[in-house]
Amino acid sequence: MELALALLFCLAFSSSVVAAANAVDWWEGASLYQIYPRSFQDSDGDGVGDIKGITSRLEYLKEIGITATWLSPVFESPMSDFGYDISNFTRIDPIFGTLDDFDAMVAKAKQLGVKILLDFVPNHSSDKCEWFQKSIRREEGFEDFYVWHDGKVDAVDPSKRVAPSNWVSVFGGSQWTWNAERQQFYLHQFQDKQPDLNYSNPLVRQHMLEVLEYWLDRGVDGFRIDAVPHIFEKRNDDGSYPDEPLSGWSNNPNSYDYHNHIHTKDQYATIELLYEWREFLEQYQKKNGGETRVLLAEAYSSVETLSEYFGNGTHSGAHLPMNFNLMYLNGYSTARDMENSINYWMHTMWTNHQTANWVVGNHDNNRVADRMGHHKVDLLNIIVNTLPGASVTYYGEEIGMSNVPTECTSISCDSRDPERSPMQWTPGTNAGFTDGPSTWLPISSDYMMYNVETERMVGRSSLNILKALQSLKHTAAFRNFKEQNGFSYRALSEQVFQIVRAVPNREEYMVLVNMGNKLEYVEQIASRTFEYVLVSPHSSHNNGDKVDLNGRIYLMPFEAVVLRWMER
Repeated sequence: MELALALLFCLAFSSSVVAAANAVDWWEGASLYQIYPRSFQDSDGDGVGDIKGITSRLEYLKEIGITATWLSPVFESPMSDFGYDISNFTRIDPIFGTLDDFDAMVAKAKQLGVKILLDFVPNHSSDKCEWFQKSIRREEGFEDFYVWHDGKVDAVDPSKRVAPSNWVSVFGGSQWTWNAERQQFYLHQFQDKQPDLNYSNPLVRQHMLEVLEYWLDRGVDGFRIDAVPHIFEKRNDDGSYPDEPLSGWSNNPNSYDYHNHIHTKDQYATIELLYEWREFLEQYQKKNGGETRVLLAEAYSSVETLSEYFGNGTHSGAHLPMNFNLMYLNGYSTARDMENSINYWMHTMWTNHQTANWVVGNHDNNRVADRMGHHKVDLLNIIVNTLPGASVTYYGEEIGMSNVPTECTSISCDSRDPERSPMQWTPGTNAGFTDGPSTWLPISSDYMMYNVETERMVGRSSLNILKALQSLKHTAAFRNFKEQNGFSYRALSEQVFQIVRAVPNREEYMVLVNMGNKLEYVEQIASRTFEYVLVSPHSSHNNGDKVDLNGRIYLMPFEAVVLRWMER
């Protein structure tokens, strides 16, 4: 109730504040949510999540304040890499449903005001893709659709050919595989079943623009671009490929870490391609109207490179080059570690571009509860949702889901399965994920405690904390982050982290997080009396309590609070 009253009060603020807030595009402070479709909701009882299941849960996304959700791939695929090996970029895989199901989902999302973003996988296709099969046969227009090479003459046996370079794939082993039918090697930065497309070929670029346009015409609001750094590789003028130097990080020549990837990652041509796609989306908007269609770029790259992916002052690229820095923190990380991690992004990206985003987790990394411990899930959710910019939440992180031990099955045998287990909706059978007898991956053993239905009824649950944070994002102080003195952050001590969001002299929110396991205190951090408006489960305070910040404030181990001051 108090948050609702505060929101009404904020709407009465001066027109200058409203104008400043309106200058912020929707994606800049958005609450984004990743859905792994196989694991979100099953609608037909086969134990695998699908599009109709997602549609049935869209009201939940609205309930928890999500601006937009991006879906891991739902396109036709042999599922060698669970959808990241696409055989048809403009069709839905029957596992997930039909195009009619997809259109119904988009229509309902628009009714609810939730935007839909799709995973765009441009670096490669499946080896079952029609394009690759045509390229093997050298059919007209597809001869150089992929990266092919004769290879080198084997120094030991001149009658044989060896790989064109020493490049090692992300999944291990050579990036080059011999195709007996075509009598050439083809490049694959990932699995050998995922051949790399050749973006030096204008026809490839045109085909992929047509893919983007196809889904935009069906109503999607943007794309998360997979594996951005790998799109281009270095090629010598004579058509050969240079070897990569040793990194010194591994003794295994078949490991991706064995080389320093100066020729197969973050090539400038990749940056230029992002600029081309951004221009395409902007032209689409000019032609068709509507709000900004966005590009999220998955790139585990240096912040200096991410800055180039965003733009160079003349050209614009990805709206949100995804910031994975906080995913490297662990249970022993301190407030000073948190500050350093945030600074790594802000000192370049905010200084140069006034943009920020914070990723909690994804389908390729351990969940927060496993990386940092269950007792720190709320702390991280509070931090990423009160820092300036956009937050990205992986499904289930809002209820504190953890990794689930898995064994190889006939369906899956992937080291990343533990963080891809089914969403926990209820304390009932199969956690409410499916009405069928089984699930494609096992349900967590603690699902009766960590599930949406139960957490809705617990005042300080992770779910209700996240919902309260989304309400705060609509206040004038949180919308003011691009204005002078609109935010600050710092480590007040080794374990206490502070974030401030403000409309100076009108409204101020102060976030205090104790990341340590001991009682901490800070003093004289403000000259005003603040009110508690959000408290974590480890807090001894209640909403509505008052505290004079000119004095001393104590924080229990792992306690996080949000305090508010408003001009009266």
